[in-house]
Amino acid sequence: MSLPERNVPTLAVTTLNVNGLRSALKKGLLAWLGKHAPDVVLLQEVRADPVPEVFAELGYESCWHPAQKAGYSGVALLSLRGLADVQVGMNDPEVDAEGRVLSALVQGVRFASVYLPSGASAEHRQAFKERVLPDFARWTQTHLPGPLVIGGDFNVAHTELDIHNWRGNQKSPGFLPHERAWLGEYLALGLSDSHRDQLGDQREYTWWSNRANAFANNVGWRIDYLLSAGVGVQGVWVEREVRFSDHAPLSGRVVGRGL
Repeated sequence: MSLPERNVPTLAVTTLNVNGLRSALKKGLLAWLGKHAPDVVLLQEVRADPVPEVFAELGYESCWHPAQKAGYSGVALLSLRGLADVQVGMNDPEVDAEGRVLSALVQGVRFASVYLPSGASAEHRQAFKERVLPDFARWTQTHLPGPLVIGGDFNVAHTELDIHNWRGNQKSPGFLPHERAWLGEYLALGLSDSHRDQLGDQREYTWWSNRANAFANNVGWRIDYLLSAGVGVQGVWVEREVRFSDHAPLSGRVVGRGL
């Protein structure tokens, strides 16, 4: 499958948790981007210092927000259509030290690359996640009503349709009742989850554990999102044919006046 045709004014966008940029590059990320040429690329868990020259070869201007800790977290934003008003972080020193939120204007639309904490590794990380979620919602509100597109790894599966084994994961970080309730309240701020709207009652996942043949058996979670306000995101699709990381690229076509 390929990115949707641009028969109306659009910006093609892809979001991807690369789980280590160096690893994803070795697995063919540049060739994939060269083939599909999304106008905007949102990367998470870069886990590397900025390497703008790597993507400049394909025509991308880029901005970066690495974590202070080497080899950890970090986000990046690439654009074939230029970047303006780059905003690094969300004005929270503890969160910003981990490189989790980065945004910029592309043709009048604010795009944000977001990597929310997991919470699965330890209780103190879950506590940190639960502090970050409402702070991130407040950050988002400052950019509403848009035009805004937020792409990234939220580390929360919203509904029972967004996780293969929902019964067995009700006590798992990423599917805890209060996390799911937060995501519902977050969307109610005025954001559209076009991927879910497009799927209806179907299941489709964006992340699979590296254990127990989860990918082969499609035992996954939908935790990567393309959310929007003030513009639409159409033709959202998951690229399962490539394996740059334990996440799949999630792509769509941003449609709005003035693009």
